[in-house]
Amino acid sequence: MLQLIFFLIHGIQPLLVPICFVVAWTVTILVVLSLWTAARDSVTTAKQMHQIPCTGCQFFTDDYRLKCTVRPSIANTEEAIHCSDYQPKTNPYLY
Repeated sequence: MLQLIFFLIHGIQPLLVPICFVVAWTVTILVVLSLWTAARDSVTTAKQMHQIPCTGCQFFTDDYRLKCTVRPSIANTEEAIHCSDYQPKTNPYLY
C-alpha cells in the first residue's frame, strides 16, 4: 500500500507545478472578474439612485417619518423617478 502511494506521488509530481500554476491564475482571474462585476453593478445602481428627484422637490420634508407630503409611499424609491407630482424647489431657504 505504501509503495502504491509512493508511486502515485512520484507519478503526479511533474504535473503539480503546471496544475498549481493554472489553478492559481484561474482563481486570480475569477476574483478580478467578481470585483469588476460588483463595481459595475454598484455604478449602475448609483446612477439609477441619483435620478431620484425627491430631495429637490418642494413636497419633500426631509423627515424620516414623512418624507413626502404628496406621495409618502414612493418617496426616495425608484418609483419616484418619474413622479407626476414633482415640483422643483423655487427657494430652498423656505423649505
